[in-house]
Amino acid sequence: MKTASTRRGQRTHAGAAPKAPGELDQVYGVHALQSLLDRGEAPRELWVQQGGSGRVKELAAHAQSLGAQVKEQTREMLDQLTQGAAHQGVVAFCLPLSPEGEESLWLKLRAWPSSTPPLLLILDGVTDVHNFGACLRSADAAGAHGVIVAKDKAAPLNATVRKVACGAAEAVPIYQVTNLARTLAKLKDAGVWITGTAGEAEASVFAIDMTGPTALVMGAEGKGMRRLTREACDNLAKLPMAGEVSSLNVSVAAGICLFEAVRQRQLAS
Repeated sequence: MKTASTRRGQRTHAGAAPKAPGELDQVYGVHALQSLLDRGEAPRELWVQQGGSGRVKELAAHAQSLGAQVKEQTREMLDQLTQGAAHQGVVAFCLPLSPEGEESLWLKLRAWPSSTPPLLLILDGVTDVHNFGACLRSADAAGAHGVIVAKDKAAPLNATVRKVACGAAEAVPIYQVTNLARTLAKLKDAGVWITGTAGEAEASVFAIDMTGPTALVMGAEGKGMRRLTREACDNLAKLPMAGEVSSLNVSVAAGICLFEAVRQRQLAS
């Protein structure tokens, strides 16, 4: 494998550091890169740590075989580039991800096979990128058919999200809508039942039938769902809390609710 490299231990002056490719997203971490390569997607450029592990070298060779330009960098350079994040010795530069539009959601729902009821996750006001990435990872693991987010008051689909999601950001469809309450109304017209999660709800999420077309709504930590979102739901449900804490991290709660839907559907099949 041919790589462009800097000298080991070379000291660089301010402004002399290698320049990262502009207008591209950073995707860092072994699992995130592996997910990209498994789908046959090659980053435009890949920076790998000098003296990296055998796994890193294998990934670099795979990326290069798909057309990526591979360059070796010092660990200090990768640390600086990712602002100290756990890059695991690899930073890929890829075209930015863009959410799908609302019209794409309706087209897919109209063509949806009746034998497989859709399962959607809706995030209302989740602005933390780590929570967003973790929610995407849970949605992908549960086989959710899409994640819906609002255009405003939502976390961006950036490099941190892609790192935390471990490939789920590229795998699960993400739909960005302008008006979430209006989208919920249209989902109900399309036969999708909307269940919102709220700590003050009377019903347990384990008592809600999610074997049919279902959309689960998770609100922002602390604030929960917005009023119009809450009013648009068919059901409100809670996770029974037995300990001292009053709520769970939104990504944890999303995972529990999604896999409860999976459990019900497996039993019903």
